[in-house]
Amino acid sequence: MTDSREHARWFRVFHPSPDHARPLVCFPHAGGAAGYYHRLSAALAPAVRVTGVQYPGRQDRLGEPAVTDLTVLADTVAALLARRPGPPPVLFGHSMGALIAFEVAARLEHRHGRTPAGLVVSGMSAPHRCAAAARELADDTAAAEELLRLGGTDPEILADAEVRALVLSVLRGDYRAVCGYRPGSVPVRLSCPLAAFTGLDDEIDADAVRAWSGHTTASFSLRGFPGGHFYLDGFPPAVTGAVREAVLGMTGAAPAAGTAAGRG
Repeated sequence: MTDSREHARWFRVFHPSPDHARPLVCFPHAGGAAGYYHRLSAALAPAVRVTGVQYPGRQDRLGEPAVTDLTVLADTVAALLARRPGPPPVLFGHSMGALIAFEVAARLEHRHGRTPAGLVVSGMSAPHRCAAAARELADDTAAAEELLRLGGTDPEILADAEVRALVLSVLRGDYRAVCGYRPGSVPVRLSCPLAAFTGLDDEIDADAVRAWSGHTTASFSLRGFPGGHFYLDGFPPAVTGAVREAVLGMTGAAPAAGTAAGRG
């Protein structure tokens, strides 16, 4: 399959942008899809070109089997991004997406010689701190309870039996992938800036989020936002402003006035 067709399968660009737009590649959470980042794209365009990664097994890729190995996902996406023309992107990932974004960043730098401009991780412990907390979902009932517990999903979606089955099947596969994720015995360190975002009411231990600082030799920053695990739902101004500031700062442009979010 040609690169252009593979790119069309894996990446979604939501809004037109000029050639000089700053590239931002976004990785969805467990059970999520590329469309989650449509609002972020609308808020940041045209200065930042947001690309959402579309994992198999959801939305327009529903007919494809879900990939239940995060390293396989990272291998594929990193290889495609490494062949993509233009300046290196900033990578952003929320929850499970944070782990995939990190693994993609590591492959781009250490395997493909294409270090990303920066990495922003959200709603996830550092790799060596997340394995102990990961757990599989035994059945659809457990998966539905997890969705409602974390928030970020309209309960009405689960009222339709057919939609419920599709959503929960994807979520259980994603959780299986997170549970099977094992970082190397020696922590991988990137040479690009790394920022960690977290909800101030999220159940993730603050020290486990702060531990991301050990995965870069460049600058590290930590920001906290009001809310729980899905503090970024709908991408309120404080969150979009922080993402804009991170992207422009990591790609060498001064952030626009008034975009800073609170620091955690």
